[in-house]
Amino acid sequence: MFNLLLDITNSTVDWSRAQFALTAIYHWLFVPLTLGLAVIMGIAETCYYRTKKEFWKDTARFWQKLFGINFAMGVATGIILEFEFGTNWSNYSWMVGDIFGAPLAIEGIVAFFMEATFVAVMFFGWDKVSRGFHLSATWLTGLGATISAWWILVANSWMQYPIGQEFNSDTMRFEMTSFTDVAFSPYAVDKFCHTVTSAWIIGAVFVVGVSCWYLLKGREHKFAKESIKIGAIVGLIASVLTALTGDESAYRVAKSQPMKLAAMEALYNGGESQGLTIMAAVNPFKQPDYVNEAEPPYRIAVPYGLSILATRSLNGYVPGVNNLIQGYTKPDGTREPSFEEKIESGKKAIVALQEYRKETAGMKDGDPLSASAKSNLAVLKDNIKYFGYGYIKDVHDLVPSIPLNFYAFRVMVGMGFLFILFFAVVLFIVYKKDIHNFRWLHWTSLILIPIAYIASEAGWVVAEMGRQPWTIQDMLPVNVAVSNVPAASVATTFFIFLILFTTMLVVEISILCKQIKKGPEFSEVALKN
Repeated sequence: MFNLLLDITNSTVDWSRAQFALTAIYHWLFVPLTLGLAVIMGIAETCYYRTKKEFWKDTARFWQKLFGINFAMGVATGIILEFEFGTNWSNYSWMVGDIFGAPLAIEGIVAFFMEATFVAVMFFGWDKVSRGFHLSATWLTGLGATISAWWILVANSWMQYPIGQEFNSDTMRFEMTSFTDVAFSPYAVDKFCHTVTSAWIIGAVFVVGVSCWYLLKGREHKFAKESIKIGAIVGLIASVLTALTGDESAYRVAKSQPMKLAAMEALYNGGESQGLTIMAAVNPFKQPDYVNEAEPPYRIAVPYGLSILATRSLNGYVPGVNNLIQGYTKPDGTREPSFEEKIESGKKAIVALQEYRKETAGMKDGDPLSASAKSNLAVLKDNIKYFGYGYIKDVHDLVPSIPLNFYAFRVMVGMGFLFILFFAVVLFIVYKKDIHNFRWLHWTSLILIPIAYIASEAGWVVAEMGRQPWTIQDMLPVNVAVSNVPAASVATTFFIFLILFTTMLVVEISILCKQIKKGPEFSEVALKN
């Protein structure tokens, strides 16, 4: 198996990564709007339940209709995304399927069936079930989508911060030792909270933007104003929560993925009392010469900011790219090995495993191990922590794209603070002024819809590209995880998916625009209220 993995071409790895990135990017265009609209439509129907006004019932039905269109597209792309683990990443699935497959199975069995059950009641149960039962179905549909996100993010978080497992030298697989550690790791909790609240922002921006479009057209004034209130309140709360959870996520990254943090900050040489970079002249088109550059030119930073973010201390030590490559002594006196040392340790683990497998080939359960096999097993256990490093050929391959992470992080954070300001302004105007007169705000709301998606996708770029070259942090690099299939085959399916997903996106946007142009359908009773 291990010799075969080394024969996989770089083209196969690159095309497999490109295909998975394509699918993930398109899938995430649908997911956050689903999660965000679930909250909006739930609040609107709660208003109907409390007031018994038909206006709120028709308002809820309109946003539910847009939710349904988007929900269907998200399911289709999500199914394809999960199948790719078996087609393009079979070695990954083999080695960690016992761990990674558990949350995905729960997501499919529990969350998906929960969504499928209650979404039917939500769409077709109006006037057929009680108002309370229908309201419960609406919230449970949103809860099902959120639970689905939880298990997907648990699986992703384990790839970023692998815990609750051990390597079985007999099966050559990583096996779960604690489901609780995997399902409720602090990394998973932070990632879930940050991701879901950021999705609420997109739903809120979408609702405010669509409502402002009606004001620009001089239509649906009451519907637009009330929807803007809901959207802006949800958006402001979500924006603040996203900032808070983002701060905690960055703290976790500093502990478990210091190279990702160094790339995000373009921090070449770390130390104590590090400032948080606001902006610097990092060449966006090539990897900087971090070995010879002290820091990026024209750097503007907040004094002590990075140390506070990463260590919760003004004088906290934050390692840079070169510190991580060369090894460094931590503040507690322990030494972090250099990448060269980790690579050597990983190679020892791989050789020991190969020798152990040779010596135990053909053995039956209960047969005693030879002294040599025991020795190799001991070497493997001593070096298993850096097993994945044994496949790295150059220490600089362990440095992710600094320009990509640096700028993506600033897009995400910058847009996050912009949305806090935006929703605060919207709330002030909608409650204190006549929002119909603020055409600049209407146009701004529409422009911010695609910007919200860009910010969200930028966050995923940092999360996934920041841990390269790892499929699983420190355990499994991408060149080992990929399937041994011809690059041409993966390239062919890449372009097939590109056409398919683009078509689906165009179709969804077209349907959404038609429904928005048609507008909410208010009954005569609702118009009188």
